[in-house]
Amino acid sequence: MIFVGGLPFYPNSSSSSSSTASAQSQPSDLLEELMEHPFLVSATHSFKSIQERRVSTSMDSDLTTSLNKPKYVYLFQREYATVDPALVHYVGTDEATTCVGLVIRNRKSGMTSVAHMDSPKFVDIGFIQMLSLVVDHNSDADLDVHLIGGFEDVSPELAKGSSISKGNVRVDGYSFPLCRKLVETMQKRLENFHVQTFCVLGHNTKKDSQGNASPIFSGFLVEPSSGSLVPASFDRTLRCPDEIVRRLRISASYEDCSWDGKLLDTYDTKTDRFVIAPCSW
Repeated sequence: MIFVGGLPFYPNSSSSSSSTASAQSQPSDLLEELMEHPFLVSATHSFKSIQERRVSTSMDSDLTTSLNKPKYVYLFQREYATVDPALVHYVGTDEATTCVGLVIRNRKSGMTSVAHMDSPKFVDIGFIQMLSLVVDHNSDADLDVHLIGGFEDVSPELAKGSSISKGNVRVDGYSFPLCRKLVETMQKRLENFHVQTFCVLGHNTKKDSQGNASPIFSGFLVEPSSGSLVPASFDRTLRCPDEIVRRLRISASYEDCSWDGKLLDTYDTKTDRFVIAPCSW
């Protein structure tokens, strides 16, 4: 279930409304009201006021710790990783346009799972994958959630319509269906999802002089130990290891039925190693 500002989120109703009213709400209602919620609007403004950080191996002074080489886990499209804050200092992703970066962090343990979601069809199983080492079989755990990415790749009016396509163009775009699916899934699950950042769609859209839309931010960096989050882009030296293999795997995995509906494994939490799970085509 979704919480905002410490309270259960019930669209079109007060916090004292019944769960039945929440269950009858449509995913588009959930999404629209989350976009307009004062707490999340304020949080989005705060996030957008942070200067985007260019992350490179040189490491700027703000990211320097007592260790010589802070450990990063970088994620490509459709990948996810769950990290222990005692072992990993930073997790991040970028190059998201219509994709959405999702962060789920256990407030008590600091265990943090990050995913680069690129399609609604990976959300249901993706949540199961991400939560498997975060909630520790305790659905009552309080989980902080951040969503960054996606933009208004179609007008909001079109996006509220049905998911249809004309030729090779989706009338409802790509970002809206993904965001709808993400909030729908959080609302129907038993875990307590405290949404802290909701920088998606209209909150993450800028337009040039000709009216062409593009995302304001396409990446972020999260510190699992503190839960702090900043907009970020990554130098290619940190898009590792095995960049070429992992980029090829994104396309190849669509032809491998063993990965249907799943996010791609990249990092082994228990052994603290990158393990690039294979696929075949």
